[in-house]
Amino acid sequence: MREFFRPAAVALSTACLALALSAISSGEVLAQAKQAPPKQAPAQAAPPPAQQEVPAIKQIALTEKQIEGVLAAQKDVDAITDKIPDNAKPDPKIDAQLDAVAKKNGFASYDEYNTVVDNISLVLGGFDPASKKFVGAEAVLKAQIAQVQADKKMPAKDKKEVLADLNEALKSPPPAIENKGNIELVAKYYDKLAEALGEGEE
Repeated sequence: MREFFRPAAVALSTACLALALSAISSGEVLAQAKQAPPKQAPAQAAPPPAQQEVPAIKQIALTEKQIEGVLAAQKDVDAITDKIPDNAKPDPKIDAQLDAVAKKNGFASYDEYNTVVDNISLVLGGFDPASKKFVGAEAVLKAQIAQVQADKKMPAKDKKEVLADLNEALKSPPPAIENKGNIELVAKYYDKLAEALGEGEE
């Protein structure tokens, strides 16, 4: 997965987890965009660029098999996506590699894998990393804003950037979780999912 920012401060690791949804979306959108052209009616005007940044999440009811498939595939997917340079042009070879990894782990395609990851990330963003309980994305973001503000060791420039990102995320929170059963399922696999899908703490 790609990182949003790379300051050394430890407080950032929890901020990164709350931003998992947008991080995963931005890290995976490249492959999604390559495989599926946007479906727009010709008469429809394209929305402004700001509205195009985060595609709508197709919410699904998750299964244990899907979560186990994501956990099994994540290392191989990361190995492929980590090598993709920023702003890279579509590459059919990379698409084929990602599809192969997805299929090997029980998904029909890399698009289906991404849909499952997006749904898991939507739920993960609402978990309090300390208590490992679901409290909702807004509560997590507010707690992380307070944590970053209280951090005396974080460089001022990094703190300003992180707070700007967190406050921006708070202005447009993720959609409500339609499938409440997903919360219980993600809670069961919380530690493994947070490790696999959370941002790198290098």
